[in-house]
Amino acid sequence: MRVNRKVAFRGRKRQNKMGMFLVTTVVIMMLAVVFLNSIQLRAKQAEYKARQEQLQAEIDAENERAEEIENFKKYTKTKAYIEEVAKDKLGLVYEGEIIFETEN
Repeated sequence: MRVNRKVAFRGRKRQNKMGMFLVTTVVIMMLAVVFLNSIQLRAKQAEYKARQEQLQAEIDAENERAEEIENFKKYTKTKAYIEEVAKDKLGLVYEGEIIFETEN
């Protein structure tokens, strides 16, 4: 019976070593997967940040353009704009006004 216990103890010891090896292997594999995923996530995060900055620049440009349009809209309602269009596009002048044109 004494011999049997030693054989059983050695068998358990081998099983323990094998179990520890398997657990260690699984943990290392999981760490590798987590590490690789974190690299991919950081790359995606950098892409998203660049895209966000690009979109913010577009938003700023569109807001500036909207402000310019609003200012032009206000300008078109002024007397100065009406006179400018009348002179430039329609060739109208005030009564008694003389226009000098240069010869080419």
